[in-house]
Amino acid sequence: MTIEDSREGRLARSSLWNLLGQAVPLAAAVVAIPFLVKGLGTDRFGILTLAWVIIGYLSIFDLGMGRALTKVVAEELARGSSAELPRLIWTALLLMGLLGVLATCAMVMLSPWLVERVLRIPSHLMLEAIHTFYWLAFCVPIVIITSGLRGILEASIRFDLANVVRVPTGIMTFVGPLIILPFTTSLVPIVALLVLVRLAGSVVHLLLCLRVMPSLSQKVVPHWSSVLPLLRLGGWMTVTNVVSPLMVSLDRFLISAFISIAAVAYYTTPYEVVTKLLVIPVALAGVLFPAFSASSLRDPETTTLLFERGAKSVFCFLFPLLLFLTIYAHELLALWVGGEFADRSTRVLQWLGLGVMANGLATVPFTLVQALGRPDLTGKLQIVELPLYLVGITWLVRHWGIEGAAVGWCLRVTVDGVVLFVFAGRCFPSSCATVRHMTIPILAGMLALGLAMVLPTLAVKTLFFLIGVPVFATLSWLRLLTHDDRSVVVSWLRSAVHGRWKDLIA
Repeated sequence: MTIEDSREGRLARSSLWNLLGQAVPLAAAVVAIPFLVKGLGTDRFGILTLAWVIIGYLSIFDLGMGRALTKVVAEELARGSSAELPRLIWTALLLMGLLGVLATCAMVMLSPWLVERVLRIPSHLMLEAIHTFYWLAFCVPIVIITSGLRGILEASIRFDLANVVRVPTGIMTFVGPLIILPFTTSLVPIVALLVLVRLAGSVVHLLLCLRVMPSLSQKVVPHWSSVLPLLRLGGWMTVTNVVSPLMVSLDRFLISAFISIAAVAYYTTPYEVVTKLLVIPVALAGVLFPAFSASSLRDPETTTLLFERGAKSVFCFLFPLLLFLTIYAHELLALWVGGEFADRSTRVLQWLGLGVMANGLATVPFTLVQALGRPDLTGKLQIVELPLYLVGITWLVRHWGIEGAAVGWCLRVTVDGVVLFVFAGRCFPSSCATVRHMTIPILAGMLALGLAMVLPTLAVKTLFFLIGVPVFATLSWLRLLTHDDRSVVVSWLRSAVHGRWKDLIA
């Protein structure tokens, strides 16, 4: 059996497509952000970063139905019982659209209060910011419905089609403002363009879903009782969808409230750099969620193998990249956005990098717990975390500024990751062996990243990196990977040597 026909091959292809969908917009961001900072100024760029955050997390208003829809569709397709799917899907999408409209109304009413009372936005930008937030409000139902449509494609294992839309949409998130910039520095037309791009992406998602699942084109009558299973599953996912983005974006709003909108730019720039590495675990988690949902019903051994290889893959991919970013943080920031940004943001990037390692690893147990139908555990965890994090991050921002925000974020995601691995062990005991096997390598990796933060000179940094990466690669190959893992890696390398990368993503 060739790698293309194996389970690993299918997962690899899907993960590569997901990684492509995440990485290409990241490349666009790397190119665009310096020009946007220069063209818009730090105040307007700070508001734009808040707009990116809001657009990225508007799906919190879907009551968890997007994620629940992916799980239910994947399970029904695995069972081979898809007759009722069209009615279930259309009813769910209709309800998601209604929720989006209600959220739009709420956001329109709250926008003036948010801009004038909560955020420290300069007076000459307040009216512009309010109209910008109005446009963001109109984007809510678009984002919510798109998340449901994407879930259908992912449950059908059509990550190729989902990412064919994600790539241009993601590129336009950063390139779109550059297109507007020669004509005006106002944020209103910039954000309006971003909303129209999201609308176009939603329409294309719909057409692709009709292609993948032709039965969706039949006339159906909404059947609200069919949504009840989704609502039961999505209820706790809603808690996660609301609380998690709030904790993710809370640091930037507190920085704006207690320091300045310009400080948001100094914090967000390194944040956008280092957290974009989460595209690797996020790409993998997007594939693992429907795979966990389907395999846990009929083949628990496969679920165990997927969990083990998922955790190992995230660790092996993230560590060398984070080590490089942590060691050369100041040099890279100075080269990219200038010396002033580097002086203010280097330590922020390094602390965030340490947190990204913990957060990336946590995506695997998080995905497993939710796929097993226990989103209540992740929801309860984040309910407990939110007030503690709010108090802690507020104190850290007020006393240590943007570096304190980075430390708080790092501590939160580290604790979160540890608890999620414990939850995974309780929900799926077979995962405990993987956790025990990886504990020492993970701790050693975190220690190495911590040491990389305090290296004094460029020569010492370079020596540490040149020694650290080969040592990590050798120990991972000999001690972390199993014989079967090494066989899969060798197969991939042979495919690369023989120029068969096109087969892996075909």
